[in-house]
Amino acid sequence: DRLLLVDSRGVVAYDSHSGDANGKTIRLGSSRRVDGQDVPEGAFQLAGVEYIGASATLLGERRDPLGASHMIFARSSAAIEKEAANQLLPRLFLAGFAALLLALIVALLLSRAFAQPLSELAAAAEDLAAGNYSRRVRIGGRDEIGVVGVSFNRMAEAVEKARDIQREFLANVSHELKTPLTSLIGFSQAILDGSLATAREKERAAEIINEEAQRVLRMSQELLDLARVEGGQVAINIIEVDLRALLEQEIEVIRPRAGQRHLALELKTPERMAPVRSDPERLHQVIDNLLDNAVKYAPEGSPLSVTVENGLMSVEITVENEVGNLRPDPDRMFERFYRADPSRSSVSRGVGLGLAISSQLATALGGRLWAELDERRLKMRLNLPSA
Repeated sequence: DRLLLVDSRGVVAYDSHSGDANGKTIRLGSSRRVDGQDVPEGAFQLAGVEYIGASATLLGERRDPLGASHMIFARSSAAIEKEAANQLLPRLFLAGFAALLLALIVALLLSRAFAQPLSELAAAAEDLAAGNYSRRVRIGGRDEIGVVGVSFNRMAEAVEKARDIQREFLANVSHELKTPLTSLIGFSQAILDGSLATAREKERAAEIINEEAQRVLRMSQELLDLARVEGGQVAINIIEVDLRALLEQEIEVIRPRAGQRHLALELKTPERMAPVRSDPERLHQVIDNLLDNAVKYAPEGSPLSVTVENGLMSVEITVENEVGNLRPDPDRMFERFYRADPSRSSVSRGVGLGLAISSQLATALGGRLWAELDERRLKMRLNLPSA
């Protein structure tokens, strides 16, 4: 600290330090209002040392005999900085310690917040791998962990659904094979043990054995076709196809069977029908399945129509027929082995795989196949890209 006495011109008359500032002029550049008075203050240098000082006016009996009119109290900037550091450092250390402690607490809370759902996800994944397909996690929210939890539950639902479909598929295959195999074993055993006496009985048994063997063969072929289509192993050769000619051919093939059931078969096409880009062999398989399904399940003596409509960049084929008292579910018609009337499985030539195969083939051809039920009329719609 340093005390200086200066006159009205700012010339030092007294220096408490060593007197080396005597005769030097000090100018304080600014002032501040303190207790209703203006107090000049500012920074200055003495002997190369930076000082910061404030001035007070000497009045009356306080006037210095050396002719000084002001007193300047000064302190070096280094001393001020050191004192400030001594006062601030403990506070800084305390604030840093508090911040570190808070950070540790927050980190611990965040780690627990992340670790708990991740541990739950890991445990759920282990359960799912062990066969517990009903396992779900209770994790939600819009953050990353919540999104992962929702995605995991969706995946688990998909896996469980696929597992249920697989079990149902195996049960259906076993059920469908049981009837023809029972007939094959029964009638072949009857032929072997001689219980069929007449030639007519033996001939009828042979016919049934042949029909049931053909049925098993068709089922095996359709299962193989379905597996190939779903696995993307079916070769698709897309070319420009004359849809009118293909439909007319399909109608002529199906007409005798439709006539046996007295179905009024009708083909409706526009005068100028756009060709489609498709695989003729696979398209024939799809349309044949649609017509076969309509002929088998339409009530006897009812109308059956095939309508073609040109779209902007596609062609839509609609196979429409009436339905009986047992109305099919349009959302389930393309499931494997689905039948609106399960009792017809023993008398129907199909095994309930044709529409499932057709749906997969339509997708592979770049189109779409779906069903609509309007009152008592079923509409199977096939949309194909036009050429």
